[in-house]
Amino acid sequence: MAGAALRAAGRQLSQHSGAGAPILLRQMFEPKSCTYTYLLGDRDSREAILIDPVLETAPRDAQLVKELGLRLLYAVNTHCHADHITGSGLLRSLLPGCQSVISRLSGAQADLHIEDGQSIHFGRFVSCMLRELDAGSPRRWWPGLLGLKERGGWWPGLQSPEALEIRASPGHTPGCVTFVLNDHSMAFTGDALLIRGCGRTDFQQGCAKTLYHSVHEKIFTLPGDCLIYPAHDYRGLTVSTVEEERTLNPRLTLSCEEFVKVMDNLNLPKPKQIDFAVPANMRCGVQTPPS
Repeated sequence: MAGAALRAAGRQLSQHSGAGAPILLRQMFEPKSCTYTYLLGDRDSREAILIDPVLETAPRDAQLVKELGLRLLYAVNTHCHADHITGSGLLRSLLPGCQSVISRLSGAQADLHIEDGQSIHFGRFVSCMLRELDAGSPRRWWPGLLGLKERGGWWPGLQSPEALEIRASPGHTPGCVTFVLNDHSMAFTGDALLIRGCGRTDFQQGCAKTLYHSVHEKIFTLPGDCLIYPAHDYRGLTVSTVEEERTLNPRLTLSCEEFVKVMDNLNLPKPKQIDFAVPANMRCGVQTPPS
């Protein structure tokens, strides 16, 4: 079953990010912290976002954005990382107009804060942090927004943009979010869900029970062929699917009680960069970039 889901997911990926597809996707790797950074772009408008950039590889990411002829709107973080410093601050300097983004529940500073149920939009004539208006609300611009949506559809003349749905997925940290492409073909899960694993819960106000419910309720409810792109991998794996992780993940196929017991007894060493990464990331790229 998992193999069939992976084959279907591969076909779906080629449809969404291959030559001629509206979505451009690039997966990039930072070897010191084994972090994946994702570049998503709209081929028509050339607007793009970066997910989980790393300070040391931000120049590489900025160069790729320029080479591909893209305009970076947002550098977003799935959470306040403990194993590396975010590249958001440097990217704001390297690519003027780029804004840093993180969950409000992270407690970190950023140009824009996001919450569960919102969406990040890019491309197709509209680029905005979107809030759905109440029925009958006047058509007007809201501070910080570049576009609006009415209940029942987009205003005449506007095409529906590419979008990432924001799903709160706390547990690894209180401010973790998962970004889901609006057609549910791919999800960027940060440290909440890894390939055959998950993020640890023994620091940064982590909670194993909360993480278990986050994954089962916010990620495992997606279609089985939805592609899973994690923030890290330590074995060279790059992508999974919801169905694979629902059936093969050795931790998250356990009961909640068994999962909590496993997570409480991992006895992992403290991340090497935590003492300086977390304070820097609490400023979420708004800090002055290094010279």
